[in-house]
Amino acid sequence: MKRLDRQSFLGRDSDHVLDAATVGLVGLGGGGSHHAQQLAHVGIGGFVLVDPDTIGLTNTNRSVGGTLADVEAELPKVDIAARVIRGINPGARIKTLESDWRLVLDELKDCDVILGAVDSFTGRDELEKFARRFLIPYVDVGMDVLELPDGQFLISGQVIMSMPGGPCLRCCHFITDERVQREAERYGAAGGRPQVVWPNGLLASTAVGIVLELLTPWHRSRSGFVYMEYDGNRRTVSVSHWMKDLEHRQCPHYPPVETGEPGFDGRRQGGLGVDTSRGLAVRHEVSDERFAVTRAAMPRDGSGSL
Repeated sequence: MKRLDRQSFLGRDSDHVLDAATVGLVGLGGGGSHHAQQLAHVGIGGFVLVDPDTIGLTNTNRSVGGTLADVEAELPKVDIAARVIRGINPGARIKTLESDWRLVLDELKDCDVILGAVDSFTGRDELEKFARRFLIPYVDVGMDVLELPDGQFLISGQVIMSMPGGPCLRCCHFITDERVQREAERYGAAGGRPQVVWPNGLLASTAVGIVLELLTPWHRSRSGFVYMEYDGNRRTVSVSHWMKDLEHRQCPHYPPVETGEPGFDGRRQGGLGVDTSRGLAVRHEVSDERFAVTRAAMPRDGSGSL
């Protein structure tokens, strides 16, 4: 019996498809650590792990794989994620990049999917811009804890899939200029934001499921846009109304003519001023069965269907 026999419903040759895929994980402190663990379990073979930080004591309430000994040793988060992955799949192809993601664009360009677990609207906006520029599906995951007027708290979160050609994070008003501006004005004033392990795990599992739907043919219904909203107080994950409103509309924020330009400098989006000159517009097939990600010829009717 093979390790992945119990997920054979994912399709003939799904083991090969998943092993051949490379997923970029940007941010490994909370939800990103769950991404690494779960993707290793399902058989993803290639990983690009990006995070500039070492594990801290306050990471241990929400990250998986890290230990108090790792905190003492100030181990990089990318190394902890790589250890978790190799504990499940010793043959995994792993690049560990202890860096701001905007400094390692060449490594991220070749990913089949990018999962982002970053802390700010600005970071999400920049990461989506990069993914759109190089025609890479991007799945955004995040959570927040808000204090209510009565002194209680609300846990909320989201999982949004941004497909080249389909609606983006701005189309569904998750990212707005006003939110980015307010965030910039209070930068550094709020301290550490509340985070706990169970929303991170739930949202990460939802994101991993979306990745599996992209890569394997296990059911017929595919969407070019996914927006799931989490209400931790009601213990629900539900489809946002934006999915119905936007699923078949073309994104006005990222015109097809702006993809794959060799002169694009995603790192300059964050003010880092580092040059990058290599573009990407390739056809990348991950299966000879029913599914292929075709980056250079995404549909332009707004559906993003695969």
